[in-house]
Amino acid sequence: MIFTLHIWRQHDANSQGNFEQHHIDVSEDTSFLEMLDALNEQLIRTGQEAIAFDFDCREGICGSCNLVINGTPHGKHRATTTCQQYMRDYAGENELWIEPWRATAFPIIKDLIVDRSAFDKIIQADGYIDIRTGSAPEANTMPVEKHIADDAFDAATCIGCGACVAACPNASATLFVAAKVSHLSSLPQGQMDQQRARKMLLAMDEQGFGGCSNYRECERVCPKEISVSNITTMNKLLYQSS
Repeated sequence: MIFTLHIWRQHDANSQGNFEQHHIDVSEDTSFLEMLDALNEQLIRTGQEAIAFDFDCREGICGSCNLVINGTPHGKHRATTTCQQYMRDYAGENELWIEPWRATAFPIIKDLIVDRSAFDKIIQADGYIDIRTGSAPEANTMPVEKHIADDAFDAATCIGCGACVAACPNASATLFVAAKVSHLSSLPQGQMDQQRARKMLLAMDEQGFGGCSNYRECERVCPKEISVSNITTMNKLLYQSS
């Protein structure tokens, strides 16, 4: 399979970036990141600088492989990270446009790598349980209804990849914040903190993310299919705390 690649190149956040065109012939069974590896080998052999891109597990778990492919964060398949996309998935698309997350709060480090430490600042604001819980209690000491436990678990599957931000016209991190707030505030230990939603949303604003306008693009591109219903839960907690 022969592809024409238009890849974003940028030295750092303060430099002017541009799309650079490359051609590559790969097997249909090659994963997207393996294709970029092959392209970098091709560039190095010809004395050119390799393309910088981020990754870690390559198993669809961590979300580090944050690429926008033909305008869609992570690529064309729903509930799938970039590293789990394969070139056969793009058999009908001879040209691929590959770029990084686009958000003021995610400055470009180099090429396709962005700095997502703004998410860490939001978590540091109140995305944790700070009461002393001691050792793990006996399971039946503090009963939790199944539907609450299920909702908390679904919210906890958020991997903080930032696809929601990249897809949002406002570059909002509301879905990310809502997932963390819903997860922690659903369980008994987390219910002690009534200001979690307010603190984390304030941190989101301070980091330069936009607000939510209910476009729901975030839900569509989330690799873990986090529901926007978590935003409703967060807003209820926010109003109850005021």
